[in-house]
Amino acid sequence: MDTTEQSNLRTNLGKKFPVEILTAAEARALLYAPSSRAPTGLRNRAVIATLYGGGLRLAEALALKPSDIDYDTSEIRILHGKNDRSRTAGIDEGALGHLARWADARRARRIRSRAFLCTLAGEPLDPRYVRQMVQRCASRAGIDKRVHPHGLRHTHAVELERAGFTVSEIQQQLGHTSLNTTAVYLNHISPSARVAKIRNRRSEL
Repeated sequence: MDTTEQSNLRTNLGKKFPVEILTAAEARALLYAPSSRAPTGLRNRAVIATLYGGGLRLAEALALKPSDIDYDTSEIRILHGKNDRSRTAGIDEGALGHLARWADARRARRIRSRAFLCTLAGEPLDPRYVRQMVQRCASRAGIDKRVHPHGLRHTHAVELERAGFTVSEIQQQLGHTSLNTTAVYLNHISPSARVAKIRNRRSEL
């Protein structure tokens, strides 16, 4: 790290920056940045798929047990979410496939860890490792945005809104206690997207 980078790091320490939403193409590039052959690459793809495809908080993802994932119903059971609230989150089939491939790799290596997303030695993943891994993958994918685990949760919420889910449905998926919190996540919708929805709605005027 050169002197300029060190100075920027000190200057930005403790500051909060607006979340930058990924496009679908950027999210896909991020997901496929890890190796498709190395076990750690399969695991890291599963991590990104859980955060982006299921909209989980980082702590929720790292707390998942293998039995919390239902591959038949595409559901993830979160037993101890924020404020110890439990919920069931849906996950799309594409993301679920990456979790299944990591599950296969776990079995092949006889990893017997209570944590689904774990090291090859079966130890829990360090949240700092995940944050750094996501940043490395973003750089490898050529994404010129601030990319971090919580930003993937915001991206998930915005994609649900664009797909026609109601705010209430998104609130349940994310496990928010307040609709106001969910609304903050959806403030990232671009003006053009909002205008298009208004233009295409059926009015009685």
